[in-house]
Amino acid sequence: MARCTSRFLLYNASSFSGFYLPLTIVLWLLILRGMSIEVRSHLTEPLWHAFFDALFAGSSALLAVFFGAALGNVIRGVPLGPEGYFFEPLWTTFTVTPMPGILDWYTLLTGVLALIILSSHGAHFVALKTTGTVHDRAVRLATWLWPPMLVLSLVGLLATVKVRPGVLDNYTRWPIGWMIPAIAVTSAIGMAYCRRARRHLRAFVASSLFIAAILGGAAFALYPMLLPSSNSTYPSLTTVNALAPAYGLSVGLRWWAVGFVLAVAYVAWIYRSLGTKVDGPGA
Repeated sequence: MARCTSRFLLYNASSFSGFYLPLTIVLWLLILRGMSIEVRSHLTEPLWHAFFDALFAGSSALLAVFFGAALGNVIRGVPLGPEGYFFEPLWTTFTVTPMPGILDWYTLLTGVLALIILSSHGAHFVALKTTGTVHDRAVRLATWLWPPMLVLSLVGLLATVKVRPGVLDNYTRWPIGWMIPAIAVTSAIGMAYCRRARRHLRAFVASSLFIAAILGGAAFALYPMLLPSSNSTYPSLTTVNALAPAYGLSVGLRWWAVGFVLAVAYVAWIYRSLGTKVDGPGA
């Protein structure tokens, strides 16, 4: 009885660390971000403000890392089972194997790359929307992050080719796909040029195009796979074997169209509401 109980507890502990723990971490990071914004102004003490500023920055940075690691899992592949489900521990040996963990050297690399890219993107937005000292700091941060962003993007590409050797096959099959990396390179150069020319709106647009090109390039490289399998026992999930029934697709398309219109309207309203610059210290 004691042996069965201990095995049951061990199994549930490993299940928690492999599935629920990452979701719990992301949930707590989202909670901490919101709490930092809400609670920061309740007191006027400088230490109180500094603590919640650090909490907001730290939770935001970790969220970027975890979301980048999630993208790395999709590109690298997960150990799919016979019904398309999978289980991964939070980490194993930090190496890429047929039965990997959620975190390994490759997914950590994609997580750090996501952090740098999103930090640069945010710096461009802050530079666009502020004046004074805050504006100057945002411009300096975007300038500092540009070289490591390019270096890590190249390293990430080489690592992706190593982890998934056939990742460039679609680009050979459909040469029009090379427009995607061309957009990425052009937008990266445009970021630096527009930032130096103090055209911050164009620099922000270039940063947005760079992110869209990276995500679009990954989707183009994986097609028709939706979720690759890291083992050779069970096939990957593709646009064919994961296809939903026609009725479900039609209903989903209608609701997606409604949600897309609402999302565009919300973004347009937010952008119009925050259309003016914020005067920072030294403005």
